[in-house]
Amino acid sequence: MSVTHTGEPPTEPGTDPRRWWGLVVIALAQLMVVLDATIVNIALPSAQADLGMSNGNRQWVITAYTLAFGGLLLLGGRIADLAGRKRTFVIGLIGFAVASAIGGAAATDGMLFAARALQGVFAAVLAPSALSLLTTTFTDPRERGKAFGIYGALAGSGSAIGFIVGGLLTEYLNWRWCLYVNVPIAAVAVFGAFALLHDRPGHADARLDVPGVLLGCGGLVAIVYGFSEAEPRGWSDPVVLALLAGGVALLAVFVWWQTRAKSPLLPLHIVRDRDRAGCFLTMGLATIGMFGLFLFMTYYLQVILAYSPVRTGLAFLPLTVAIIIGSTQISARLLPHVAPRALMGPGMLLAAGGMLILTRMTVHSSYTTEILPALLLMGLGMGLTFMPVFSTATAGVAPRDSGVTSATVNTSQQVGGSIGTALLNTIATTSAASYVAAHLRDPARRAQVVAEGTVHGYTVALWWAAGVMLLAGLVAVLMVTAGPPKHGARQEEAVPEPVV
Repeated sequence: MSVTHTGEPPTEPGTDPRRWWGLVVIALAQLMVVLDATIVNIALPSAQADLGMSNGNRQWVITAYTLAFGGLLLLGGRIADLAGRKRTFVIGLIGFAVASAIGGAAATDGMLFAARALQGVFAAVLAPSALSLLTTTFTDPRERGKAFGIYGALAGSGSAIGFIVGGLLTEYLNWRWCLYVNVPIAAVAVFGAFALLHDRPGHADARLDVPGVLLGCGGLVAIVYGFSEAEPRGWSDPVVLALLAGGVALLAVFVWWQTRAKSPLLPLHIVRDRDRAGCFLTMGLATIGMFGLFLFMTYYLQVILAYSPVRTGLAFLPLTVAIIIGSTQISARLLPHVAPRALMGPGMLLAAGGMLILTRMTVHSSYTTEILPALLLMGLGMGLTFMPVFSTATAGVAPRDSGVTSATVNTSQQVGGSIGTALLNTIATTSAASYVAAHLRDPARRAQVVAEGTVHGYTVALWWAAGVMLLAGLVAVLMVTAGPPKHGARQEEAVPEPVV
């Protein structure tokens, strides 16, 4: 079946000889989006001092990005379906580069917060179009396994790579280069997209579901913001309770509206599928624990063990390598022969085991004997999980729904990460405060007790993170019942297009 493109040569997506170079372009854009969620973490102390941010406001450098990204991903996915994936991909790249340049040149903290939010907006447009281009480019099951192995490795390891790059740029150049670095990356990806990527025209006759956008995005933002505010305000604060209750109510109305909208933002048949729903939930739960790990280990290594930014970034390198090995060398090779849950369940069990090892860390723990084994287990577990999640969640989706399906996968990842950062940080902070209050009897030992209390808070939060990882594994085993991908079936022909 050949499809004639406007301005594109007729090309069968699965037989384009340049499709693997196209994968490089897609992977480059995805890496930029994912690592930008964490690349500024190590640079944050320098940015705070340079721009005079208060301790209460500095969180918005991270939260503004993840809130905009996670809250608008569904809209970005539908735009990709309506306007065309390649066009949306290029617009997202250009907008992301411009927002990054504004952030790098920020003269005030408000300007930086706004630039980070703008980055999140364009990331929400870019990420689903990238994944849906991958979905429609690689349709042969064996090639899909290899392509999604690479993509899953980048999605899983991009956050850790962000720590490494952030440490190098901060220590040897300036924190602003953690944002400027996106400009040349995006430029290369734009040229590559024009030269290598092909796509069907968008569905210009359909319309955006504006009420669905407001309800769905508003609900997600309210919930994530509520979790963020729970740290300074406390769980019983009326503002926090109102945000969480309001977010749940908005999402409930969103689901009701999707059953009546003529062009729904999220067609409910996508999430009614048991396998896809299981993948979405597994991804969200997995990233709750993963982002919590990044947060605590960054502060543990820099504050407790006094590592430099570069040394802290390099300490995450084994985790990155383990994710890549688990995704490309284990999951990608086994998925054509085993059920996805046979990889996802053990993967989450390994990741939970890594978390449990970290619950034993103290102010004097050794990186080699106590931290490194945990990071390796976490990486292998995440690698085993991410690749089958991405592949299974997007398999058998009609072409017109590939963008919104891809967006839902990314939404679960970003919202899970946002919730994990806020929720686990609140648990750690309150546990640390309780420990210090109970053990501070000699003012001369205050610094030592505070350090011990800080690590105690981390370990309590990591216990919770391990429990969330185990829950993710249980969800994968019970809900994802799909078998190994069938050889010879093309993805875009697996499910007929729904009548909307």
